[in-house]
Amino acid sequence: MDLQQMRYVVAVAETRNFTRAAESCGVVQSSLSHRIAGLEGELGVKLFARTSRRVELTSAGEAFITAARECLSAADRAAADAAAATGAVRGRLAVGVIVTTAAVDVPELLQRYRTHHPQVRIALRSGRSDDLAAAVRQGELDIAFLGLPPSQPPAGVEALALDHDEHALLVPAGHPLAGTPQVALHEIADETFVDFVSGTPARAQSDQAFAAAGLVRDVAYEAGVVELITRLVARGLGVALLPSAFIAPLATADPALALVPVSDGPRRIEYLVWSRFNPSPAARAMLKVLGVPD
Repeated sequence: MDLQQMRYVVAVAETRNFTRAAESCGVVQSSLSHRIAGLEGELGVKLFARTSRRVELTSAGEAFITAARECLSAADRAAADAAAATGAVRGRLAVGVIVTTAAVDVPELLQRYRTHHPQVRIALRSGRSDDLAAAVRQGELDIAFLGLPPSQPPAGVEALALDHDEHALLVPAGHPLAGTPQVALHEIADETFVDFVSGTPARAQSDQAFAAAGLVRDVAYEAGVVELITRLVARGLGVALLPSAFIAPLATADPALALVPVSDGPRRIEYLVWSRFNPSPAARAMLKVLGVPD
């Protein structure tokens, strides 16, 4: 058994196709299939159940793939550490980003990072703040950019507050409140709302603000992505409370939308989070670019 065989197995498991796996590994399919068959013979088990149209991991394959990924990750880390000893930064950097990040221009940050460390391969993951923080704690992500209510700071990770922001009310351009200098929560509590899915940190920011004001609102539409929220608002199906630093440029560019400041609206803090447990050379280099002291 060798690392290349493990890479082939992981590639097939991820693509569910021998041809695409061979292409991603830069080899001909016959060579990849032969190496996997040799590994199956060595292990005495079938790793894949396959027909002419379908490829799936067997139960033995499911058991094998987890350890195989860990071995490949350890091998990549060993190579990166060896390169770092000579001053070169290589390997992989996994970055988590919430879709409403505004405190950091992520593409510009990655451009600066790549200028200094062109050999690092970067994997981006978007998702909920709580899921991304958990991924950092578990070592699945090197760093992440989060947005959380002030009452819920990140736990179990190193954190640096990047910005404090207030939410603004997003309404259709023809809404009676469009153009209003400012509103308070009690003035909009009877509106129909579009918001993020219940239980997420993005939703909690608004829920907590209304609860603190002793108000109840109607969230008629829940969406997992901000693009859908803004489209629903533009159609006149409801209004939404969104971080002002993020939504202001979008509202300015879309004539179907208008933004109204809220005097006592939700607030959030944007964080950079990371783990100090054995960070990779690529992660340490990114923290340096971000100005985080050792």
